[in-house]
Formats: sequence, structure tokens, C-alpha cells
Amino acid sequence: MMLAREGELIKTENQVIFDVKGLVHPPNRIIAFPRYIPSPEGTRRGEKGLYGKIYSFSERFQFLKQNMPDLIVHDPVFDETLCEVPVDTVVERYDPVEKLRLLCASKELGDLERKVVHLTEELQEASGIPWSSIGISGSVLTGLTTLQSDVDPVVYGEENGRRAYEALEGLLEDDASGFKRYTHGELQALFDFRSKDTIMSFEDFARVERRKTFQGMYESTDYFIRFVKDWSQVTEQYGDICYKNAGYAKITATIADDSEALFTPCTYRIEDVTVAEGAKLEPIREIVSFRGRFCEQAQKGEAVTAQGKVEHVTDKRNGKTHYRIILGNQPADYMVLS
Repeated sequence: MMLAREGELIKTENQVIFDVKGLVHPPNRIIAFPRYIPSPEGTRRGEKGLYGKIYSFSERFQFLKQNMPDLIVHDPVFDETLCEVPVDTVVERYDPVEKLRLLCASKELGDLERKVVHLTEELQEASGIPWSSIGISGSVLTGLTTLQSDVDPVVYGEENGRRAYEALEGLLEDDASGFKRYTHGELQALFDFRSKDTIMSFEDFARVERRKTFQGMYESTDYFIRFVKDWSQVTEQYGDICYKNAGYAKITATIADDSEALFTPCTYRIEDVTVAEGAKLEPIREIVSFRGRFCEQAQKGEAVTAQGKVEHVTDKRNGKTHYRIILGNQPADYMVLS
């Protein structure tokens, strides 16, 4: 059995590199989506040739349909069409923590790799979290960087994540640190990129993105820090909770609890829910997403408008049920401040 979690990447026998999604996976399979694909027209050089990068879900599924259709399955627990990679086809697992350890020990680093080391050193020193909880994901993890690549650190562990987040808030207010918040122009560039598969106005986008702490610029390079719980903090096993597609809806609600908004996957407990469009189902008790862009999207007490897939959630351990909105599967999915 292979344990794989958010922030890690895996490579299959045909040299396709997938990024792992979430922390709960079916037996002998890993829920992951293709990210870097061998391509003679690619701009990223790997050990065995050139690679291209695919980003949106539509591109990823199109690639799978044409090249690896057997990986597309309808998962009965999540009631969703997913990409599930059989463990016995995985030839390499990329570990963010181990990669960062190697970078910190290396005397031959490129400019981007040096920034990775400097950023994580600043963050570790300011937060006091152990080095065993910090890693580097994305293109740096796989060695497939370009001049436009950004820095994608990952922090594992609930307490470590909260300490790192608090330290980041201080670093962003310190002119001597390498961390800077996005300017208006940088937010516009981020919006132009994100709006390809998450549709909302720039005004709605900027209201929430400009206050997010886990993203910004580090020494003139974009950074995006992902916070993920440790294995010991994952109480759910595959099949403990079943999810059933219940349609699509637009709701208004108030954030009752944002304590899980920092982590990927993120969860917002909600109250005072009104269904504006779609099936009138209740109780809708939470908004969730497996995509980092929806982390820190709203704070406790704020009113939000959200649109996404509705799922009926059944916890087989205690028989309790409720509905939730899940964001990130469709370009029309969003959550904005009301």
C-alpha cells in the first residue's frame, strides 16, 4: 500500500506525472490528475525528454480520454468521475519534504531553487516549526521548472500550519523580509490566469485575494503555500463517509466556522443558508473544496454567495446526514463575499 497526499506528485510507467488530490484514497489507487506530460513540443526538460504542463480539469480529462482512458472511473464513494491511478503503475513518488532537504544540502542551486531555500528558511525561523513539516511541491519538486515557474511550499500538520500562517502575517508586514503582498497589477495577472477555469468578476476576486496570506511575491517570484494535515490528523478512511450527487445550486449563507479554511482540502461551516437557485435541499451545512484557490476565501461572520455541486453526505460511522456545496469541479463554481 502506498500512502500519498496533497502536495505530492507521482509518476507512472509511461512517464506522466500526476499531482495527488486530498488525503482519502480508494484501496490500491491514488486520486491524482495529470500535470506534466511528455511532449516533443514541451518547454520543460526532464531526465527522459521534454514535458508540457496541463492545468485545467478539462485539459486533464481530455488528455486522459485520448491517452489513459482506463484511469477515468466513476468512484462509488465520492459519486464523481475521477482519475484514479493504480498503485502498481506508479514508478516514482515525489516527496516534498525530502526534496527540500536535498535542496538545503546542495551547493549547486539555480536562482529559483535558491529562492525556495531562502523562503523556507525565513518561514521556519519565524515560525519555529520543524523542518520535517516543510516541503516544496510543484515544478521544483519534479525538476521541471521554467523561467516563469513559481514557488509552491507545503506545510504539513495542523499546529505547524497555524504557526506558519501566523509567522507569515508578521513577515508580510516586515519590509526587511522577502515576502510581499500582491500589488493591484499582480492581482490582475493572477485573475487573468485563474479566470480561465473559475469565473467571477475581478472586483469579487480582488476583494478576497488581496487579503490572503498564503500567496504573494517572494523576491519578485510568485509563491503559494499549501497547508495540509498530517496523516495522524486524518480521521476519515475511504468508505467511512459516502457522498451522493444532489444537483447544482447557488446559495447565500453566513460563515459560522472558518477554522478549517486554511487547509487543503478546506471546509467552511455555514448557517442562515438560503438557496437562491437550484434544488431546495436542507440542511446545507458546509462549503468545501479540494482546490487551494478556495482556501481563506471567507472569514467567520461574513456573508457569502456560493455556487457549486450539491452533495448529500452520509457518515456511516454514526448514521448522520447533511448536504454540502463542493467547489472547484466546474468553471462556474465560485464563492464571493455578499
